[in-house]
Amino acid sequence: MNAITRCFDTYWSSSIGKKIVVAVTGILLCLFLAGHLAGNLLIYAGREAFNEYAAFLHSMLHGAGIWIARIGLLVAVTLHVVGTIALTRQNRAARQPYECKATIQATKSSRMMIWSGLTILAFVIFHILHFTVRVDCELASLGKDDPYGMVIVGFKSLPVSAFYILAITLLCSHLHHGVASIFQTLGLRTKKNESAIRQFSSAFSLVIWLGFISIPISVYFKFLKF
Repeated sequence: MNAITRCFDTYWSSSIGKKIVVAVTGILLCLFLAGHLAGNLLIYAGREAFNEYAAFLHSMLHGAGIWIARIGLLVAVTLHVVGTIALTRQNRAARQPYECKATIQATKSSRMMIWSGLTILAFVIFHILHFTVRVDCELASLGKDDPYGMVIVGFKSLPVSAFYILAITLLCSHLHHGVASIFQTLGLRTKKNESAIRQFSSAFSLVIWLGFISIPISVYFKFLKF
C-alpha cells in the first residue's frame, strides 16, 4: 500500500500526471453524464417505467452496486476538481496557459473552467441532499418507492429548477471546453481532426444541456405531472 501511495504521489506531483488524471476522470464523468441522462429521460415514458429504472439501479449487486457507483463518482469528481485547481494554480504561477497557444485558443469557457467546476461541485452536493438524502420534508414524505413523484415535487419549486438549469448550463460550458481538452491531453488532437473534435464537443454538450434542462422545464410548465 505504501508503495502504491508513493507511486501515486510521484505521478501526481508532475504536471503531466495531473493532466492525465483530470483527462481520465473527465472521460469517466462524461460517460456517467450520458448514462445518467439516458436513464433520466425515461421519465417521459411514464411513472412506471421511471420507477422501475430507479428500482433496478438500487437493486444492482444486491444493493451494493449503487454505492459502488456513488463512491466511484465521488472519487472521480474529487480528483477531477482537485487536479483542475492544482493545474490552474501552477499555470498562474508559471504564467503559462493550460493548453498550447498553437493548437487551442483561450475561450471564455476555458477561463471559467475553475469557477464553473466549483459551482458544479456545489450543485452535486445540493442534488444529493435534495433527491438522495431528501432533506426536503415534502420529498421525504413520498417514500423511496416513487422517484417519479420526487422529481415532480422537487422541480415544482422555481428556485430549485432555476438553480438546476444554471448548474447544468455551467456544466455544459465546462464540457464544451473540457471534452476538447481531453483529446488534447491524451495526444489525440491533430490539425486534421481539430474541427471534428470541436464539433463533437459542441454537440455532446448541447445534447447533455437540452436533455437535462428539459425535465425541470417540463415539470414546471406541467408537461410532466402526477
